[in-house]
Amino acid sequence: MKLGISSCLLGTTCRYDGGHSRDKFIVNELSNYFDFEAFCPERLVFPTPRPAIRLVKSDGEVTIRTSNDNEDVTDTITEISKELVKKIEDNQLCGFILKSKSPTCGMERVKIYPDKKNGQSENVGVGVFAKELKERFPYLPIEEEGRLGDPWLRENFLMQVFAYKSLFEFLEKNPNINDLVEFHTSYKYLIYAKSHNAYKELGNIVANRDKKPLETILEEYRELFLKTIAQKGTINNTYNVLLHIYGYFKKVISKEEKDDILETLEDFKKGIVPLIAVIKIIKLYTNKFDIEYLKTQVFINPYPKDLALRSKVEAYR
Repeated sequence: MKLGISSCLLGTTCRYDGGHSRDKFIVNELSNYFDFEAFCPERLVFPTPRPAIRLVKSDGEVTIRTSNDNEDVTDTITEISKELVKKIEDNQLCGFILKSKSPTCGMERVKIYPDKKNGQSENVGVGVFAKELKERFPYLPIEEEGRLGDPWLRENFLMQVFAYKSLFEFLEKNPNINDLVEFHTSYKYLIYAKSHNAYKELGNIVANRDKKPLETILEEYRELFLKTIAQKGTINNTYNVLLHIYGYFKKVISKEEKDDILETLEDFKKGIVPLIAVIKIIKLYTNKFDIEYLKTQVFINPYPKDLALRSKVEAYR
């Protein structure tokens, strides 16, 4: 699996001041699961070190200027950003991590400076490269390294990355309608944890009551699936999924076991225990009673367990 990464986050000394922004989580942990493809639009245009660039607003238009002499480099940066995004099409990336606050790579809250010295700066901009990337690949999982410090955003991002990769691997196999049913079934509870309505809509696509061509069905499913996995999970949706899963073995366990499970589910809902505590119980009973349907559910094993994304209470809201 391959992730696109802003070069400075890997420790490359490509920042304007000759430094880097090496991110320990990316380099020390994600490197165990992903190959990295590094990108830095600024490095392809300017030497290192170099004058800083920034977004500047003048007469309602946002341009890119050098900080030392206010040179307008908008066209140059925009063109190189477009070229890099075109290259991404051939790299089969399953996600992208951008450098926060960067005038090229920041995906939100990038500072926009006023053209006039006495004007007020704004934190509402988007980096040029990030903008091109999001417009060309609207469903590609994209995050900033700063936001990945939030357990909730980290868990959602990596779940989205693995699901994104899984879908495209599935589509590359030229699936038939039965294959689609099987794929959709395996993602039932993960989709349900994202959106109840989307789960129903995806089910209607798979049912194909209008007898559409398979190619049309797969394209409709692809687009809605990618939209759905981009949504952030919630405690309430996840809690409802856990109750559904509990229903598979509630009739074959003792009253004491039922009480223990339901108490743990409530503790998760209240933010007392992390999701992993509930998942361990579910796996125990799934294996004990050999429930094949649950064994196929991606929701239970959406990514390598060593990432420990479900071990923090804060990973769900």
